[in-house]
Amino acid sequence: MTGPADSAQASPIGGSGEERTWIGVAGWSYEDWKGIVYPAGAGRRFDPLEYVARFFDVVEINSSFYRVPPAAWTRSWVRRVEDHPRFRFTAKLWRGFTHERNGAPAAGDVAEYREGIDPLAEEDRLLAVLAQFPWSFRNGPEERRWLASVVEAFAEYPLVLEVRHASWDEPETLAWLAERGVSLATIDQPLHEGSLGPVERRTGPVAYYRFHGRNWAAWFAEGRPTHERYDYLYDRAELEPWATRVKAAATEPGVSAVVAITNNHYQGQAAVNALQLKSWSTGRSVPAPETLVAAYPRELAGVAAQSPGHGELFP
Repeated sequence: MTGPADSAQASPIGGSGEERTWIGVAGWSYEDWKGIVYPAGAGRRFDPLEYVARFFDVVEINSSFYRVPPAAWTRSWVRRVEDHPRFRFTAKLWRGFTHERNGAPAAGDVAEYREGIDPLAEEDRLLAVLAQFPWSFRNGPEERRWLASVVEAFAEYPLVLEVRHASWDEPETLAWLAERGVSLATIDQPLHEGSLGPVERRTGPVAYYRFHGRNWAAWFAEGRPTHERYDYLYDRAELEPWATRVKAAATEPGVSAVVAITNNHYQGQAAVNALQLKSWSTGRSVPAPETLVAAYPRELAGVAAQSPGHGELFP
């Protein structure tokens, strides 16, 4: 059995740019996806994760931010996607490492996270671990020390850093990340004073794109329902240039994997935009859930594949 670092080295990443590109969504367990992304009345035996794996290349595990997943869960996730050999996961670090910074990362917490996530790495299903920090995490001495401790704790994984404050976009920090092979995520987010713009800085082997939507009013409002922050649908003019950037990233020297994740999940909008990215970056139509096409016919016209194989794609 290989460990995480060995598995990352052995991962069959290579070939054409398209073969090095994974496009998908953040999370798969959303009540408001029923009847939109997922078939209405699908029944208790319906598996939303397996269904997502039919249409997307990757899913970003969102639940690992709120709770460290037990190894039994991650082993189950691997089994559930075994019919989709190309499908991969990325995993967000638990929020205790990024948002609840009370003292240095505890050895027990690090070991627990590793134990939970390792089944994905051992089965070559883990593309990256994402350390997502909030806008309030700014580039200061204490923050740099904390970041160094997190990077050291999880250095054996393909590690991607997401920071949302522009103070991190400076040469010394970028050089520090590059020395350690930590990739810096490129993010599209609602912009506020001091927010990091959608810059591309290659500091590691994973080109990681995250799309949060541009719902500025809800993003910075207090006391609003959480889902409102992610209630945004990119239009073609906003998203199509990103497809070009994603495609180009896969041809860059030193880039071994390109990951694009749509996080604007409300009402299945992330699924729509992820399918658009897949189609526009490859130049061809792609399989899509029938219910999603019905919910967003204009947006998916020319994107969703229309073929006699619908019976297999849309159970």
